[in-house]
Amino acid sequence: MPQYNPPLRDMKFVLHELLHAVDELKLLPPHAEVDEDTINAVLEEGGKFASEVLTPINLSGDQEGCVLDKTTHEVKAPKGFKEAYAQYVEGGWPALSCDPEYGGQGLPVLVNQFMYEMMNSANQAWTMYPGLSHGAYEALHAHGTPEQKATYLPKLTSGVWTGTMCLTEPHCGTDLGLLRSKAEPVGDGSYKITGQKIFISAGEHDLAENIIHLVLARLPDAPAGSKGISLFVVPKFKVNADGSLGERNPVYCGGLEHKMGIHGNATAQIVLDGAVGTLVGQPHKGLQAMFVMMNAARLGVGNQSLGLTEVAYQNAVVYAKDRIQMRALSGPKAPDKPADPIIVHPDVRKMLLTARAYAEGGRALSAYTALQLDKALSSDDADERKACEDEVALLTPIIKAFISDNAWIATSHCMQVYGGHGYIHEWGMEQFVRDSRINMTYEGTNTVQSLDLLGRKILSNNGATLKKFGKKIAEFVEEEGTSEAMQEFINPLADIGDKVTKLTTEIGMKAFQNPDEVGAAAVDYLRVVGHLCFAYMWARMAKLALEKKDSGDPFYTAKLATARFYFAKLLPETASLIRTARAGLNPLMEMDEALF
Repeated sequence: MPQYNPPLRDMKFVLHELLHAVDELKLLPPHAEVDEDTINAVLEEGGKFASEVLTPINLSGDQEGCVLDKTTHEVKAPKGFKEAYAQYVEGGWPALSCDPEYGGQGLPVLVNQFMYEMMNSANQAWTMYPGLSHGAYEALHAHGTPEQKATYLPKLTSGVWTGTMCLTEPHCGTDLGLLRSKAEPVGDGSYKITGQKIFISAGEHDLAENIIHLVLARLPDAPAGSKGISLFVVPKFKVNADGSLGERNPVYCGGLEHKMGIHGNATAQIVLDGAVGTLVGQPHKGLQAMFVMMNAARLGVGNQSLGLTEVAYQNAVVYAKDRIQMRALSGPKAPDKPADPIIVHPDVRKMLLTARAYAEGGRALSAYTALQLDKALSSDDADERKACEDEVALLTPIIKAFISDNAWIATSHCMQVYGGHGYIHEWGMEQFVRDSRINMTYEGTNTVQSLDLLGRKILSNNGATLKKFGKKIAEFVEEEGTSEAMQEFINPLADIGDKVTKLTTEIGMKAFQNPDEVGAAAVDYLRVVGHLCFAYMWARMAKLALEKKDSGDPFYTAKLATARFYFAKLLPETASLIRTARAGLNPLMEMDEALF
């Protein structure tokens, strides 16, 4: 069975040395009293919960899966999941970054980010239950009426109730403008909602006493397409005026999806048969309200993928040091043994270092983004809030798509390290691979994320937001440009920055003539920009490691070696990506459809 050790040393490095997070957070009124010791203590205790409570039920939960009683429509989660959730609630973990007005602890998003990374490493399927709840909390906190907030937020904050987002339908996929679910006004301010939703993560389970569904549906006078979608809050059990649970609402699980991974999470087909709900936000403005939850989910998927990359790496390293097979090509490295540990072989090291570089780079970028989100939410400077909102919007599709792409690569590599044992269930590696592959598809496929990045976040404002982010990189390059020790990192960072600028301009000019050029280049383009972000993070981390390399702490020695590996072996991928992005639309579209 795989094991998990929370990477607290690297988390503290990112928080306190790379980002100087406490100094940044203290400038925000809600976090003026935050301190390093408190953050460290929270992460240490959270790591214990992840490794000691969640890890032991991950493999068994994957094998057991969820069970639907078709008579009652109730779903039972795998053995140990309910008990683990009770411990989670008892420990106050759901409230970590929630508003104190509703019983939350008010800690920064950044701290919650690290807590969720650890839980995702330990057990992604289980972590999706509270993860969806936190997204529902955020949507209602931003757009709910005072009555809705008073009714639902304290229970979601405490974890006594969980939440979901009910978006797509069997015929929709990502195109939510096609949805057909209907909401009929009752006359008392409530609505009866009818329709079918699919792919609803954590849609039905026995972990909590109530489930709060956020449902997209159409009012009778709704215009066609995405401009006619409204958002409703629909509880599994109706809530009485005093906050107690009332009668069962006709919203139920009609079936469970049989997925390739995350078996421990109940991905439900949800049927609404005149279920009573209330409107969230303005009529026909449901997508704007739901985007709060959708963007949180996209950042969450990046976090899931980061967690899988880390845990796969940890276990593959242990295996590679222990497994003996063949001799090193340059001669025996363990002459006292019948063969050498496979970690002596260059390609095994390449696979391990790929996973390590993607995990540590992803952790740095995710934490950086979470810190900008804290500023966007809590700064008392309107200009800073807007700048940080824009930067988070730019980085969100990169976090989701680039980190989940990397997780697929990394977990596959780590499974390969195990050889034939890699695809045997009890070793755990094939589960990480299956789970990571799902992350590339749900919450908006990575192609959708790429179109969002290039079309909406960059070309729509002529690259203004990207230029602001690029300015930060350019300033760092200028600051370190005279440091001889930094040249191996600064030169390739400056180079990829220039190439992104030129590529963006070139694609923008092509797209002006034919918008389909965006679709032809977007996936390659996102990966190039993802590498730009990682190169920036890795160059900054390399600078810190160089400053401490003679300290005697092996952490900095390893950090520097990993940085060098990233720049030498992973960043050069951008050369082929830029070439294929520039190849444009014609190679994709010139063949007649009938010839496929």
